[in-house]
Amino acid sequence: MAISALLALLIGVPSLSSAQIPHRQSRATRLSSIQIILPPRLVADAPATLATIGADYKLVGHVSVLLGNGTQIETDATGRANFTAPSGGVLTARAGGGSAAALIDPPAGDTQPGLQVPPFVALHSSFDLCGGGFDGNAEANHVTIEGEPALVLAASPECLAVTPGPNAVPGVEKIVVDSASPARQASVTLVALDFEPPQPALTPGKKSWLTVRARGSQQPLRIMVQNESFDVLRFDKGDVQELTTSGGAQNLAEIRVQAIRSGDFSFHARILPPPNTENARRLLQAAGPLAIGDVPQALKKMENDLARHPQSAAKIRAQLDQMLEVTSPSEFRTLLEAARSSL
Repeated sequence: MAISALLALLIGVPSLSSAQIPHRQSRATRLSSIQIILPPRLVADAPATLATIGADYKLVGHVSVLLGNGTQIETDATGRANFTAPSGGVLTARAGGGSAAALIDPPAGDTQPGLQVPPFVALHSSFDLCGGGFDGNAEANHVTIEGEPALVLAASPECLAVTPGPNAVPGVEKIVVDSASPARQASVTLVALDFEPPQPALTPGKKSWLTVRARGSQQPLRIMVQNESFDVLRFDKGDVQELTTSGGAQNLAEIRVQAIRSGDFSFHARILPPPNTENARRLLQAAGPLAIGDVPQALKKMENDLARHPQSAAKIRAQLDQMLEVTSPSEFRTLLEAARSSL
């Protein structure tokens, strides 16, 4: 199918926050592209839940996950698995080609600072809710957004990872969490990220502009856009790009692209939450003992910069990007990636 015709089909799927083509995947293919969803913070010796999702961003069941403390667990038919968080500062998890890391906090008593919710969330993308008072069993936490049930993917007593339900719509919405503590509520702005046909129309060997439009907010938004069809289409400045939308009524961002050949292609976009410099600092601290050469000193400097100058997050992101380019898959890389994601 021609590129231009295919994209027209993609744009006609209003329920997706990313432009994607459905396709069959073998179990081996799905397992090689597994992503692990962990709550960003766990509590030592307390129950927790993780989830495994595939390349289509849907839950994948019966996936074996190796935790950093040597424990092997398997997700159930729903794509989730319960476990007990160990003690220590951080936990990593690995499955297929995916890995993730979460910080481990000591038990904190009964204090609850209230719900910590990102200001903007992309429809059908997961986001983190923190604040304490949650149940480590994901299914025991009931979350609604404007009265519609949301899916709790992962959980700990400190944080939840949540996806808005299929009936969620763009705009400012009320989110209610009924969990181990009394029900609490906050507001969140849901945003639809829509791809528009490139202008001019894509032709193999030629360059064009891909537009991402945000519906639901007129605020400039920091987004990440990922090209998922590297052999068909190329982004000029790298196949994973961070952009800031224009704000205003149009609220869009553009990416320079080049078609390599005709064929199926897909993109994914999500809204980046505000930087969490404290989480990033702790993850870098955990990575330090695993580093070699001059890297421990470089990580220590990043830690200090984040502690003293939180506004240095953009600079640290760039430094971590350079470091990740030459870092092979390992527990060390997992921690660096988690620190980078926190920024």
